[in-house]
Amino acid sequence: MTQRTAPTLTARALGRATLERQLLLRRSDMTALDAVERLIGLQAQSPRPPYHALAARLAGFRPQELSGLLETRQAVRISVMRSTIHLVSARDARLLRPLTRPVHDRTLRGSFGKQLTGIDLDRLAAAARDLVEERPLTFKELGERLQEEWPGHDRWPLAMAARQLLPLVQVTPRALWGRSGQAAHTTLDAWLAGAPDAAATAGKDTPPDGPEAGPGEALAAVLLRYLAAFGPASVKDMQVWCGLTRLREVIDPLRPRLRTFRDEHGVELFDVPDGPLPDPDTEAPVRFLPEFDNVALSHADRTRILAPEHQGRTWDRNVAYRVLLVDGGIRGLWRIDTAGDSAHLTVEPFDPLTRAEQAAVADEAAGVLRMTAPDARHDLRYGQVARKPAGAAP
Repeated sequence: MTQRTAPTLTARALGRATLERQLLLRRSDMTALDAVERLIGLQAQSPRPPYHALAARLAGFRPQELSGLLETRQAVRISVMRSTIHLVSARDARLLRPLTRPVHDRTLRGSFGKQLTGIDLDRLAAAARDLVEERPLTFKELGERLQEEWPGHDRWPLAMAARQLLPLVQVTPRALWGRSGQAAHTTLDAWLAGAPDAAATAGKDTPPDGPEAGPGEALAAVLLRYLAAFGPASVKDMQVWCGLTRLREVIDPLRPRLRTFRDEHGVELFDVPDGPLPDPDTEAPVRFLPEFDNVALSHADRTRILAPEHQGRTWDRNVAYRVLLVDGGIRGLWRIDTAGDSAHLTVEPFDPLTRAEQAAVADEAAGVLRMTAPDARHDLRYGQVARKPAGAAP
């Protein structure tokens, strides 16, 4: 019996498939909450990125819609995949935080283990829970309070240990559109219990495919959701996305339910049966994406979205830049500067843009400026966004 060879997908084909599933080939009419769940959360290390992420994906998006989800606690900002802050739905927070506990445990051991020598971590977790459920605390405040119990240890490792051990959420008004607030934290359970309408958080509803399904089945269901939102993808891609390891043990039993492909290097890719695969020549619109957008962080091989010659240009040490999508790939950086009654959007292309591409950039930039600074005078500029390396010529 002849074994069929899995079809090969080019980087461009993979890029178009991912953009389709990421709502980046055309804007969707779905609600912000539905989009957040479809995308399995939005990276949210800073307050603004989720707003720009949804503005690039949803038709008629208003920042107040996402702000309202945070205020009513239907969405929360919590450390989940890769032990980084994501904005996720309340019910996904209940699902994802336990599943990503091994990632947080690994971060705790690797980054702070030596600084926590001699501390009973169960006792630390219980003490931290009592403190943040009494009132939300910043990490500085939490570390200082924990120092009272463990005076021989620095406050920062103590607070960071609590972050890894407990499902801590950042409370509002932090990250509300047009408002500011310190990054103060309480536990997920305490925050959802205090929602204006506890039922609206869906916190007491059974999360999709868990946790009653059991950890293994719940993780398998989440990986299927990942493929629907980011696929086709390899096992290594899945591991980069969530930070978990040994995922082949989860994926292999799912093979009868999945399609398989190969990339141009022969790497096996998995996909859900109904995952769209647009024509590689499908037109892809200009989009302004935030720093840390998951479309650029969720694959081991990022050539589907970022050409090899541009690898490394979206980061500068600990600084991540906002990125510009042109013809389906990251082709530049951007930033917004406001001063007085003016707002300037600066674009730094990686390579020259055609006149048609420049016109599309201008059209899309106008919408970004209207959302960000609706009452200001706007203009689009081309110039430097990335800071120059030390010693570079001016």
